[in-house]
Amino acid sequence: MAGISAETIWVRVARLGFGLLTLAAVFWQLAKTTGSGTNFFSFFTIQSNVIGAVVLLLGAVNVLRLTRERTLAWDLIRGGAAIYLTLTGVVYNTLLTGLDEDLQTVIPWVNNTLHKLIPIVLVIDFILIPLVHKLTFRKALIWSIYPLAYLIYTLVRGPIVDWYPYPFLDPRHDGGYWRVAAYCIGILIGFMGTTWLFVRIANWRSDSQIQPG
Repeated sequence: MAGISAETIWVRVARLGFGLLTLAAVFWQLAKTTGSGTNFFSFFTIQSNVIGAVVLLLGAVNVLRLTRERTLAWDLIRGGAAIYLTLTGVVYNTLLTGLDEDLQTVIPWVNNTLHKLIPIVLVIDFILIPLVHKLTFRKALIWSIYPLAYLIYTLVRGPIVDWYPYPFLDPRHDGGYWRVAAYCIGILIGFMGTTWLFVRIANWRSDSQIQPG
């Protein structure tokens, strides 16, 4: 293909492959799940991986478009997908290890794909393929809307269906809502710190080398 670098082709192939792998893992797990489908899609892990898969697949299709055509919205969507999967990976590997039965992630390759591999892939994609537009911490705060909406959804729905996706969001444990609040504050602090770091990395990469992303 004249004018198309090998690097660009490999970006497309990698994004396509990892995007399809993510969807395969999600739907393989869904097929093996005996519980409620609504509960299954109420896991942050599942939602963030679906978002990541969509971003990877769209990136595979759109990577050849000219840099000037890239929008701030797309840059923010890419950053959001990366930070949500970072949150998924960090929370799972610090708070949820050993709870695979409760989390319905007993299939090793699915568990490793959704909680370890794809979070790493999205972060690498975010770093290696620079954003076009400069970000500010204030603009990046839009990334917090989805996790906050997820938290509200979980805490409102939980008492109605008597089910919570994660132990640290379940007020039925000792400590009740105070315990939930403590975990949420800790995660929020980590999220804000990660947001600041992502903004710094994005702007550094944008300054050093502009490529279509």
